[in-house]
Amino acid sequence: MQVKKASARSNLRTQFLPGWDARVAVLAVVVLVALLPVLLDSPFWMNVLVTAGAYSGAAIGLNLLTGYTGQVSLGHAAFLTIGGYAAGYFGASQGWPLVLWLGMGALCGAIVGGLLGPFALRVKGDYLVVVSLALLFITSHVVENWDSVTGGHDGISVSKAPLAIGPIDFGNLRLFGMEFSREEGLFYLAWLLVGIFAVIARNIVRSRPGRALQAIRDRDTAAEVLGVSSARYKIAAFVLSSSMAATAGGVIAVAQRFLTPNEPLAELFISIQFVAIIVVGGVATIYGSVVGAVLLVALPEVIKEYTHWFDFQVPFFDRPLVSSSGLDRGLFNPGSFSNLLFGLLLVGFLILWPRGIAGWMQSLRTLLRRKT
Repeated sequence: MQVKKASARSNLRTQFLPGWDARVAVLAVVVLVALLPVLLDSPFWMNVLVTAGAYSGAAIGLNLLTGYTGQVSLGHAAFLTIGGYAAGYFGASQGWPLVLWLGMGALCGAIVGGLLGPFALRVKGDYLVVVSLALLFITSHVVENWDSVTGGHDGISVSKAPLAIGPIDFGNLRLFGMEFSREEGLFYLAWLLVGIFAVIARNIVRSRPGRALQAIRDRDTAAEVLGVSSARYKIAAFVLSSSMAATAGGVIAVAQRFLTPNEPLAELFISIQFVAIIVVGGVATIYGSVVGAVLLVALPEVIKEYTHWFDFQVPFFDRPLVSSSGLDRGLFNPGSFSNLLFGLLLVGFLILWPRGIAGWMQSLRTLLRRKT
């Protein structure tokens, strides 16, 4: 019996971390995340990395839905909004503890995702995209008019949402004799959730349900013939993806401290950004979702914060490339330049590296193994 248990544990480790290089990489990432607040000691970078962590968790959910199940959605931002307002209402207004208001946000996202899931059984491709777009407009309308919960156009404060789990308070964190700021505590909370989501997603895609999702993505009719319930797995993918995004939305809300309604077009841009994250990072990969989120979240913030890096004269134009003074002095302002790079990255990866950064890293790793 003990031999069987040991064998099962060994098989689980092999499935989750298939090689020594993967185990070393995971250990290095854990150590880096633990040390970053101490090494950086910068409110700017902490805010960027909190958002990047939250986006990473939501992108993992979208990759489960789009990358592994083949269900294209442009309504992912709606679930972040749902989770954010759940944090504002249940956390800040009602005073529920962290685990409960995060869980309620995940539950609300899962319910809405479960309601959206059946549409995937009737429509697919471009038609499903249109249905997911409708969710953005519905969510925006509800947020603007449900004043008792969302505050309507006046918004709602999320700064008082409890951030403690037992003796650990992420809003006033103390570990090993060191005190951490609220931003640093939220950094640990966001990346703790990324780790949890990555473990959940990795175990799903390496198991029978994950193989069923990929079979539906590749040949849904053939999967049905083999006994895979397309309806059950598609709805489950929507539920899981939506709950992850809503949980991430709660973290973003407490980091921002105050929520006001976004226009549907702004929500659409955020949803497109999530699609870009999994394309750049790598479709149907877990760590690609994280790499893509960190890159695309940090890019515009770095350009805004370090505009002077790009303030050099462009030949033939006799103007700097980027200027915080606006287009009257430079070719681009920080916002337009980050949008340009965003578009170039997306198109470049689609044309040159369709498997994304994760695919490129996998090819490099295979090449190094062959040489050794």
